[in-house]
Amino acid sequence: MRPLLLHLENFGSFREPVTIDFSDIDYFALIGPTGAGKSTVIDAICFALYGTVPRWGKENVISHALAPSAAAGKVALVFDSAGRRHGVVRALQRDAKGTVRTKEARLDELDPAVAGELAEVLEAVLRPVAEGDAVTPEIQRVTGLEYKFFTQCVVLPQGRFAEFLHAAPRERQDLLVQLLDADVYERIRQRAVREEEAAKQAASFARDQLGKLAGADEAAERAASDQVATLRALAASVDLDLLRARDEQIRRARADRESVAARVEALLALVMPADVPTLAETARQAAAAVAALAEEAAALEADEHRAHDELAALGDRQALAQSLAALDERERLTTAASAARQAAERAAAALPALADAARRAAGALSAAEAERDRLRDAHTAADLAARLTVGEPCPACLRPLTELPHHPELADVGTAERAMAIARGEAEHARTTLGKAETEAAMLDSQATALSARLAELPPPVDRAVLEERMAAMRKADEVVSEARKAVRACRARMDRAQRAAESAARKSEQGWRDLELARDRALTLGVQQGGAPPPVDREDLHRAWTALLEWRNQAGRAARAELNERDAELAEVEAGRTRERTRLVAQLAEHQIGVAAQATPEQIGGAIATAVARAESRLERVREDHERARALEAHAIEKEQEARVAHELTLLLRANAFERWLCAEALELLVVTASDTLRELSDGQYELALGGKGDIEVIDHGEAGLRRSARTLSGGETFQAALALALALSGTVARSLDSIFLDEGFGTLDPATLDTVATTLERLAAGQDRMVGVVTHVPALADRVPVRFEIGRDARGSHLRKVGP
Repeated sequence: MRPLLLHLENFGSFREPVTIDFSDIDYFALIGPTGAGKSTVIDAICFALYGTVPRWGKENVISHALAPSAAAGKVALVFDSAGRRHGVVRALQRDAKGTVRTKEARLDELDPAVAGELAEVLEAVLRPVAEGDAVTPEIQRVTGLEYKFFTQCVVLPQGRFAEFLHAAPRERQDLLVQLLDADVYERIRQRAVREEEAAKQAASFARDQLGKLAGADEAAERAASDQVATLRALAASVDLDLLRARDEQIRRARADRESVAARVEALLALVMPADVPTLAETARQAAAAVAALAEEAAALEADEHRAHDELAALGDRQALAQSLAALDERERLTTAASAARQAAERAAAALPALADAARRAAGALSAAEAERDRLRDAHTAADLAARLTVGEPCPACLRPLTELPHHPELADVGTAERAMAIARGEAEHARTTLGKAETEAAMLDSQATALSARLAELPPPVDRAVLEERMAAMRKADEVVSEARKAVRACRARMDRAQRAAESAARKSEQGWRDLELARDRALTLGVQQGGAPPPVDREDLHRAWTALLEWRNQAGRAARAELNERDAELAEVEAGRTRERTRLVAQLAEHQIGVAAQATPEQIGGAIATAVARAESRLERVREDHERARALEAHAIEKEQEARVAHELTLLLRANAFERWLCAEALELLVVTASDTLRELSDGQYELALGGKGDIEVIDHGEAGLRRSARTLSGGETFQAALALALALSGTVARSLDSIFLDEGFGTLDPATLDTVATTLERLAAGQDRMVGVVTHVPALADRVPVRFEIGRDARGSHLRKVGP
């Protein structure tokens, strides 16, 4: 993985947007004072790829990514990996509760031929690769580096590898297990334990299933095959045609018997209708009742006509009612006119008193107005007198004053005005009351006059007693007419019922003759079958004709019942023969465990045999399947038991402490050999690394004739070279296609000579190996020797970056 373009916006201390171009740079330094934001640039590369940063203490923590005062931010990285170019963008947002969340995350494969500004490069998408939570797993696939290996190989914690160089064997083993993720073998051991348990359970389950198939063997399969052959032979030997022939005989015998039984039933159905014996008398009585009711109805209709005539003779009911109404109106108008006249007289009598009260109120108002005017003039005069001077002319008489006038204390003008207002109100009330009384008196007088005029327009009065007597006679006549009408209607209703009864009797008589004809026709057919015809119909008497027919029915019925008894005997004999044949066949089937009902039909028996054969064939198939399954279960159980033994052996091997020591020793030897080659190149062939007899890391100094000495005797710069060689060896072991490395290390504690050695080592590393080297430092002596520098400063607006160098 080699970064090309890095964009930061509101990330960490970088609040303003900044884009860093790493294209065509092999060796650069991030410089600036402590706290300026140098390490934030490396953090941004790590966050863009994996969504988190080692310095934040825990994976998946993103709250430190967004600047404290920012609501949203973004990090974008364009990088090359394995010959392809990709762009990854992660956008952040702070919600209303202050929680920082990832708003957007996407990874695209970009066109490597497009160069220029960041926006142009990111828009040159060849294909979208991943979005959201799928971005980080896809980054691991593209770069070949998991997050933990990236933080061990790309961003190198240099101090940890110095500890590794100087550590005791036991401490080095623990640190090597941690850095190389050697605890994977413990996870393998735990997996082996689980696999052993799972294999044991699978084998046990297979054995249990095998136990349930104990009868699925060769003997069971042969027995089931023999059973199928026996039942097939039985099915071929059973002759069901004999039973079918017996059933056909029984069917014909039952048909003959049912035919005779039908004739017996038809003869028994010849029954005389219940009303035939009384039908003639009923018709006679109904005719007599109709004639009597017709005479009664004629007499009642005559009574009704007489009652109508008597009512008409009493005169016009409407004129009589109008006369009574006119009398009632005269009495009402007379009473109303008298009451109106009395009210008018009372109203006229009250007018003089009201007029006198109005005059008194008007006089009181005039007196109050005069008193008000007098007080007003007196107050004016008193006010004028207060301004007069003796010897000056009087404003009223124009004469010189000889002395000043004296005015007594005056009453308040406001009191006089209130009294006048009260008097005015009383006068107005008196006038209003008088006007209403005059209007009411005039209205009452007019009303009395109008009532008198309407009374004069009425017709002259008549004797009420005479009118009421005539009205009572009319009501009595109405009652007589009503009673006569009811009597006529009731008689007509009875006559209608009698007519319907007579008609019903006639219809029943006609139906009785038709029923007799139909019964004789049916009897004629039955008589031919029995050898004798029914007697001819007597048209004079319906009852007598029916009686003769029933006598013939009784004689023919006795002959039919005798024939029915013969048919019953024949049917019983045929059924007995079929029962014997079926009993023999059922017993034969029972010998082969085929159960059928005692009354089973040939089809049911055949179906039972076919079912038995099918079941035997199905059982044979199940036995064969169970036998095959038992063989498979036996093989599966053996396989799982073998897997359990292998997993158990692996668990025992990985549980031993010697395996971890052996593994770490092999890994350490490989790392020392690889690091020795790198150190020889970095030190111009002076130094190599080797393992001592007790597991210590020693240095072979070719400048001292190949002297072997402890790595602790190296100077600061030599220690850096050796530690860096081990770091690169470990990086190459974890990720062999590593294209960049960043050293986030404080170099301020190194002396000038050591610092020069470190600088030379880094220059050789950048020039001699095809990888990008980035250094984070605030030491000027080291920074000045780096060809490309990114100066980082910080003010109140945040961190700022400036490129220095070619």
